[in-house]
Amino acid sequence: MINPNSISRKDFIKSSSILLASTCLLSAERTIADENVDRFSGQTLILKNVRLETGFEYDEDEVIKTKTELFIIEIEDGKVKNVLPNNPNAKAIDAKGLLMLPAFRDMHIHLDKTYYGLPWQAHLKKNRSVKDMIAFEQQIIPELLKTSIPRSEKLIELLQSYGTSYARSHVNIDPTSGLDSLKHLETALLHKKKSFQAELVAFPQHGIYYTKSAELLKEAAKMDIDFIGGLDPTSIDGGIEKHMDFVVQLALDHGKGIDIHLHESGESGLKTIEYLIDKVMENPALKGKTYVSHAFALRYLDKTKTEEIAEKLGAAKMGIASTIPLSGNPMPIPALYKYGVEVVAGNDCIVDHWNTFGTGSILQKANIAAQIYGYRTEFELSRILKLATGNILPLDDNGKRLWPNAGDKANLVLVDASCSAEAVSRVSPIKSLIHNGNLVF
Repeated sequence: MINPNSISRKDFIKSSSILLASTCLLSAERTIADENVDRFSGQTLILKNVRLETGFEYDEDEVIKTKTELFIIEIEDGKVKNVLPNNPNAKAIDAKGLLMLPAFRDMHIHLDKTYYGLPWQAHLKKNRSVKDMIAFEQQIIPELLKTSIPRSEKLIELLQSYGTSYARSHVNIDPTSGLDSLKHLETALLHKKKSFQAELVAFPQHGIYYTKSAELLKEAAKMDIDFIGGLDPTSIDGGIEKHMDFVVQLALDHGKGIDIHLHESGESGLKTIEYLIDKVMENPALKGKTYVSHAFALRYLDKTKTEEIAEKLGAAKMGIASTIPLSGNPMPIPALYKYGVEVVAGNDCIVDHWNTFGTGSILQKANIAAQIYGYRTEFELSRILKLATGNILPLDDNGKRLWPNAGDKANLVLVDASCSAEAVSRVSPIKSLIHNGNLVF
């Protein structure tokens, strides 16, 4: 007989489905239909029969299952107020034994660029290189801008349907769109502010000097953005120093972080990473605020060089944002973790002119990573969940509960937990019961 409080992660992965994102709870309070629950005043919510991870079960020294128990969770003003012993008779929203996990975070996406919401269009084979794509964008952006606000909102809703409540979005800053892509995305995010948050990267998709975007980036840096971006400095702008020096100085001048796109996989890619490491070490204010997205050069280093670069990245407190690519050599994520490098994951492009594919599920990226690195054990799968949650885990490595606690932001999802623990290896699409921002039981 299966014990619902201690079931294998593998079974959970097969049967889990996300039902709601709690960042939608507060805005959807009036849509909750439960005859046993009094209407709550203000922004207070009480949930009963909430399942939380509470520890590991061992066979000798191996973690074989994840323990769970039921609790009452009180949420007030967007934060967890209390985590209390369960009372099934309490007047509260019945979570019906669903497992609570940290809400998912997509940390590399382009919310301003998608065909989602438009008629189907596949990628064009003539667009092979980044420069090909720049030329293509110069043609299509004026038309896409006409509907970019509602399409961004639809894409946000897609992410929410998979349990994502937070994203880091790169947004085009280029001579074709000017600052309009940024302004339009800001409008879309304003419309979704009660249920979705994002940090923005001013991204020179057409190069800083290749299309003369430097002055536009300076203007964008004065706006409500969080990071200064960059793009393949050698192949697009013809050299590392001028491009990267501009990015670094602009970030320092305006107190922003850095998140650059680096697809270059050869020597130029490695040199760019090393150059940026040196700049961050020279400017400690950038530690913990600097990321390299894609960083494909790391995939083709020998073991010694990989360890060397991973150690330097760790010392500089620089992060890597990866889409967990399926083709080619795998990203050396285990080596990065070894040296304390922050690794975050993102969907990148979703059915747009860059990529025909993309589901919107960041949990799927954790699934792919688990398969790539051969993670099969209960413990390994419990750890790789952090790729989907922005490095927040319910349990530490010893099985002690880390999350949630009173005072934590109420960014969470509830998933069908006919077995315990995280849905890391789930393969099939996750269906949501969020409809137009309304919570449905």
